[in-house]
Amino acid sequence: MHVPDHFLNDPTSATTAVVSLAAVGYAAYRARADLTPGRVALTAATTGFVFAVQMLNYPVAAGTSGHLMGGALAAALVGPWLGMLSVTLVLLVQALVFADGGLSALGTNVLLMAVVGTLVGWAVTRGVLHLTRGRWSPAAAGAGALASVPVSAAVFAGLFAVGGTVPVPVGELVGQMLSVHVLIGLGEALITAGVVGLVLAVAPGVAAIEQVSRAARGVGVPDGAGSASPALSPSGVATAAPAGGVRRAVAALGSGALLAAVVVSSFAAATPDGLEATAEAVGFAGAARDHAFAEMPLADYGEVGGIFVGVAGFVGVVLAVVVTWALLAGARRALGARAVAAPAA
Repeated sequence: MHVPDHFLNDPTSATTAVVSLAAVGYAAYRARADLTPGRVALTAATTGFVFAVQMLNYPVAAGTSGHLMGGALAAALVGPWLGMLSVTLVLLVQALVFADGGLSALGTNVLLMAVVGTLVGWAVTRGVLHLTRGRWSPAAAGAGALASVPVSAAVFAGLFAVGGTVPVPVGELVGQMLSVHVLIGLGEALITAGVVGLVLAVAPGVAAIEQVSRAARGVGVPDGAGSASPALSPSGVATAAPAGGVRRAVAALGSGALLAAVVVSSFAAATPDGLEATAEAVGFAGAARDHAFAEMPLADYGEVGGIFVGVAGFVGVVLAVVVTWALLAGARRALGARAVAAPAA
């Protein structure tokens, strides 16, 4: 659901940018308590994985495809605040390096996928865990993912109804967006549940969703030394996840990211995604403007520069991981230096 430039008018795009900036800023503030070395590494791996899997369009109907948005998955793995930052960084790398998603529409894409997708996914996931007394974590994450996609689609439809650059029948727009994105949401749910289940299997005690599940059951959180402690950060993430588990989770996500980006990306569906198909059906596809970086070598994942998509995918995964790690590790060091300096002041 990458919105291109000029689907929405300038005032609407500017408004979504302001709202997104405020939301991401708040997420960064709330994530301070989660910036342990293990959480930083896991978030970087999650960012690389979400970037890679977003390259894999899967067919959902005749002539229409979808791809993972990743907000519910990121929240399930690292909590809502780091999850929001993770998906935001995916979108930044995509827009600035691969000309995927417009520049003036960057705030809109962050709002739809990083903010709405993550928060709705996390809220539904927590709700399901509460209803099931902390059982069936992968299914709960899948339910969050399923809900997040059509809600994000509905938000886009509302934005277009207010600030679309082409007049369209609002009822038809809403119907098209929701019908196709419910199908895309099913794919998102299956991917999210599968990945969460894998991480829980190979790295018990690491994923944020497991900590919430344990808390819902009144069970302590492993602290890495064989004992149990209920200490969670405000976002429900264990403050001391088992170090070995973090390494296994990072290895699993990193291996999956490279496999998806370098190998499987060549077999992704080439049909229009849900938003593109809706734009064609409703009649506003022609409103899109070319991306400002459309002639860059890696634009459209190497198609412009004649670069093999697997190479572009590899570059993208590495960039996503490095940028996330550098920013979060830098923030952690800055917070640590501030904490040391505070008593002296």
